[in-house]
Amino acid sequence: MKGTPPLVSDRPQALFALSPQYLPELFPPKSLGRLQQLVQVDDGLVAEQFDAPAIRAALSSAEYLITGWGCPPITAAVLDAAPRLRAILHTAGSVKAHVTAECWERGLAVTSAASANAVPVAEYTLATILLAGKDVFRLSNRYRAARHFTLAEVQPGVGNYGRTVGVIGASRIGRRVIELLRPFDLDVYLFDPYVDAVTAAELGVHLVDLDTLLRTCDIVSVHAPANPQTYRLLGASQLAMLRDGATLINTARGELVDTDALIKHLETGRLYAVLDVTDPEPLPGHSALWELPNVFLTPHIAGSHGNELARMGDCIIDELERILGGRPFAHGIVASDLDRVA
Repeated sequence: MKGTPPLVSDRPQALFALSPQYLPELFPPKSLGRLQQLVQVDDGLVAEQFDAPAIRAALSSAEYLITGWGCPPITAAVLDAAPRLRAILHTAGSVKAHVTAECWERGLAVTSAASANAVPVAEYTLATILLAGKDVFRLSNRYRAARHFTLAEVQPGVGNYGRTVGVIGASRIGRRVIELLRPFDLDVYLFDPYVDAVTAAELGVHLVDLDTLLRTCDIVSVHAPANPQTYRLLGASQLAMLRDGATLINTARGELVDTDALIKHLETGRLYAVLDVTDPEPLPGHSALWELPNVFLTPHIAGSHGNELARMGDCIIDELERILGGRPFAHGIVASDLDRVA
């Protein structure tokens, strides 16, 4: 049961801090109306920087900052200008770019819509896993080139019955992918150094080390955060462990995979790749990835786009309802989580 919002006359002040272009999609009219029943917030006053006079005036009474893509860093000076600030509610995933150390030191509550953003990424991943299992990318290219196929010809090695899928990282997205894979006849393996055997059993996966996962699985999907520990997590030696014909899916961050090493394997035709993120990003025009037939590239679209932004806005409204009702955030973030999340 949701908490009871304050009376209209007692609505606290909030301030938007993001690139204004995203605001209408994050909070379409119905959502914006719901938000404005909870807090006093002006959709015509959006902080792209915190030094404008009107923004400084709004900060002086703001109890909640509703942030998003393009929010500038919330520095000590900004916090000094916002003495009543209680919480930061981020309408996207990672808060690392704008929630500074001073925010944690001052005890601000922080939440994000990372769980909402996980939904479309997991859906994209599920779709590409199933398509890879059916060998859709290769067979589509072959059909396009031949302009013909033979009816009733059985394609060897095609299908998702008993296919082995490896998930690297039991992040919000990784766990959502595992959940979406349950109805299918797939054998799911997981590598995550922070997951124990009990949790793995609850998730219904085989918990293994990274080398075992790479050697065992037909399809490997990356869902680990980008941090110093995961940089080039899949380097030349790890990619060499993938079985011939395996497909690598990356919707996390490009720097988790050694691009040059991956290209060498792809050029032999030994592997397939579905890449929504790359390193560098965007790819330079001369990259071999553009031309390789065993690579399926998409322009960082797995996360929230279009009408999916409204899901993130609604997630933040739900979080605001919780804190106004005296309950903790459902998706609260603490400083100690930052080395393990995106």
